[in-house]
Amino acid sequence: MISLKDREQAFEAKFAFDEELKFKAEARRNRLVGLWAAGLLNKSDPDAYAREVVAADFEEVGHEDVVRKIKADFDAAGIVRSEDDIRLQMVELLAVAITQIQQS
Repeated sequence: MISLKDREQAFEAKFAFDEELKFKAEARRNRLVGLWAAGLLNKSDPDAYAREVVAADFEEVGHEDVVRKIKADFDAAGIVRSEDDIRLQMVELLAVAITQIQQS
């Protein structure tokens, strides 16, 4: 019979696993949205820009720091995209990131 301690350890392990997957999916999403934005910004090194976007996500909790970075870069380049457009792209690319992680 499974003891209460065993169940507790199993729930903790599942929680840790789920949090790790969430972190990986969000980091992959940020890379993908960085590549998307780099294409619109005509960046000569899209991978470097994608790394900047991933790093921007560590400024604060949540994803608004990523939205602000991309929006500021778009505004500076004269690209007309709203914050909601960026958030929508992030939602769509999160689904892609999750699929990529599940397949790897």
